[in-house]
Amino acid sequence: MPEISRFYGIIICLYWKDHNPPHVHFTYGDYECSISVLDRIVDGQAPAKVISKVNQWIDLHEQEILTLWEKAQQGKQIGRIEPLK
Repeated sequence: MPEISRFYGIIICLYWKDHNPPHVHFTYGDYECSISVLDRIVDGQAPAKVISKVNQWIDLHEQEILTLWEKAQQGKQIGRIEPLK
């Protein structure tokens, strides 16, 4: 599972050829979640402040995330996205 960004102790990854809808997986300490890019449904549990940070990051990079999602669906090499600052 390629890491696409890391900030504030949050690690964000994408799986190759993952199921729809487009989503990212993130870890924070012992917490593991996924969040859909378009409707922001969270699967898993994490502190609200962490989910908020991930949503802020998605707001800033939604189109880039969707582009990487498409590449990952095709099994292509994907890059990284700038962290939240």
